Amino acid sequence: MNSILVSRALSPRTAVFVAAVANLAGAFVTTAVAKTVGEGIIDTGLATEKTVLAALLGAIAWNLLTWWLGLPSSSSHALIGGLIGAALVQSGPKGVEWHGVVHKVAFPALASPVLGFAGAFVLLLVIYRVFVWLTPGVANRGFRIGQLASGTWVAFTHGANDAQKTMGVIALALFEAHKIDHFYIPAWVIVSSGLAIGAGTYVGGWRIMRTLGQRIFSIEPVSGFAAQVSGGTVIYFATHFGYPVSTTHVVSGSVMGAGATKRLSAVRWGVAGNIVFAWVLTIPAAALVAAALYWPVEAVF
Repeated sequence: MNSILVSRALSPRTAVFVAAVANLAGAFVTTAVAKTVGEGIIDTGLATEKTVLAALLGAIAWNLLTWWLGLPSSSSHALIGGLIGAALVQSGPKGVEWHGVVHKVAFPALASPVLGFAGAFVLLLVIYRVFVWLTPGVANRGFRIGQLASGTWVAFTHGANDAQKTMGVIALALFEAHKIDHFYIPAWVIVSSGLAIGAGTYVGGWRIMRTLGQRIFSIEPVSGFAAQVSGGTVIYFATHFGYPVSTTHVVSGSVMGAGATKRLSAVRWGVAGNIVFAWVLTIPAAALVAAALYWPVEAVF
């Protein structure tokens, strides 16, 4: 909802509230991503509950740091990096499902922001061509209304993809702790994950929204609409196929794609470069933190 916020389609409080509700609703769509995170990243036969705890602590530490700095790091990548780092220390290379990491994490992670960029770029060019006859005032009013739908759409798909990552880790922890006899996603896990992502969006979404929506590119309603439609569509298909993509990366790519339709200088590439650096750093950084935390976790628990 960052582009709605910056283009003034809704007030900040209303935009964040709508995003929170849509995120909550999205959590109940499917469990394909949760199964990928829970079964497709590390070897569940070798991992233990200590592996999962160290992974979570590593991801949380990195997420808190980037949140405080206002950088749109990827919680998804932090979580995956944490799982990889903890599993490597606990079991060595055999503890990681490398095929799943490459095909369901790495490839989609690289492709999804590019697809978001391209989709927003092309869609905005089409909109400019089709609605060239509209005056700027009429167009802005119309696309502010359109953003209510597109913003809700991208928030819904965000909840569908991101909440499932939490579901997957909780289910993995339950399985490793022998609280469930086979891997599946209990109903209470789905509900609690949905409530958590909705509450988290409402409480902490403003800092990240400000960076995405204002510091990368000053968004107009039509640009925000195109970015949200493109980003939400990419996230939807990723969720459908069980890919735990970074929704932050996808939306950031879409915002930059919308900005690039005007001129390359319209995108504040310095800020965008800092964000890309944070993206690249997230998986190894979270992996290192989780790896370092594995030994104290094992000693204490």
